Amino acid sequence: MWQSYMNGLLVALGLIMAIGTQNAFVLAQSLRREHHLPVAALCVICDALLVTAGVFGLATVLAHSPILLGVARWGGAAFLVWYGVSALRRACSTQSLDQGANIKMRSLRAVLLSALAVTLLNPHVYLDTVLLIGSLGAQQTDPGAYVAGAASASFLWFMTLAVGAAWLAPWLARPATWRLLDLLVAGMMFSVAYQLISAP
Repeated sequence: MWQSYMNGLLVALGLIMAIGTQNAFVLAQSLRREHHLPVAALCVICDALLVTAGVFGLATVLAHSPILLGVARWGGAAFLVWYGVSALRRACSTQSLDQGANIKMRSLRAVLLSALAVTLLNPHVYLDTVLLIGSLGAQQTDPGAYVAGAASASFLWFMTLAVGAAWLAPWLARPATWRLLDLLVAGMMFSVAYQLISAP
């Protein structure tokens, strides 16, 4: 159970910690104090639902096809290695959070609709959350614990961004911070890929 939980936690953290549209949106809302807590909560809920659909939908399919299970296993491991290498490459580049967006205060409804668009209209969310996390979770001994771990990662990350944005802003503006995060992401991805490949 705990191994599945930790795998879900580490994989999800590794995928959501990199700079992306969703993270940038949550941080921007938090820095402006514009409905930042509901935005973070919406991102957590969307992630949890997508992971659940991916894990249990794929689990049913994979359980009836050893060939597909093998494809998911090696394909997932290959993607994790590729993602880890991409994180290492980002760690060698210069990047920081762009906080320069000046947007007038909007209604809660408008902000949540924007958050939904940023989350659900991004094709990477389906590749990362549904396919990758789902295929890895479908192979766990306890898929439910894996889903709980992934949801915990999403909750910890987005709530930390929402609550600590003002404190984190100067820190996140430094390229060295994102280099360190990318190195951590790469380590997580390689670790889980090794577990996947070495599993009996």
